Amino acid sequence: MGTTAAFLCRDAADLPLAQNVMSVFREVERLLNAHNQESELSRLALLADEEVLASCDARMRPCYEVAFRLMRESDGAFNPRWRGPATLDLGGIAKGFALDLAAEAIGERDVLLDLGGNLKACGGEWKIGVYGESGEVRRLGRAEACATSGEYARGKHIYDARTGCAVTNDVFSVTVVHPRSAMLADGLSTILFILGPDKGDAFLRTNHPEAFALWQ
Repeated sequence: MGTTAAFLCRDAADLPLAQNVMSVFREVERLLNAHNQESELSRLALLADEEVLASCDARMRPCYEVAFRLMRESDGAFNPRWRGPATLDLGGIAKGFALDLAAEAIGERDVLLDLGGNLKACGGEWKIGVYGESGEVRRLGRAEACATSGEYARGKHIYDARTGCAVTNDVFSVTVVHPRSAMLADGLSTILFILGPDKGDAFLRTNHPEAFALWQ
């Protein structure tokens, strides 16, 4: 998925589980890689949304379902077809989805999973730092997840699907913390970065009040 992964645990007996986690990450990348014309994602791109859901690998269906749902909720600001109607790109949500699948695979262990800065606590409590001007410190408990969207590291790479243009606003970064889903934290952080603080907070209150955002 073009990023780095980390497996943090407090009990050395859990270290072998890192192989399970990496197997999940590799499988998600194999099926949902928008840059590989042989991937399932690329092969399904020509189909209508309903056909995609009917034809995709059952393990991957939740990722497609949530991507299409977020597209509707955000009035198209988030859109897995932002490159065109015959394309699919789940880059704004797939890393979080991979974290949720990996967490299911290893169960409730005192482990923190990190995929490109997206975090999922399988068990225990973990202190994390939120990158930004305030350097805020938070804690993630069991099943909690967080994801950050920003352009401080990779430059302009977040696009507003409604315009097809890179986002231009005063947001440095936004981190979304979700009590259960790394996939939703991932997708929501992208949407909020696009919408900005006022519209973003309103969107979160209306559609996902279980989550909260930290703005920089």
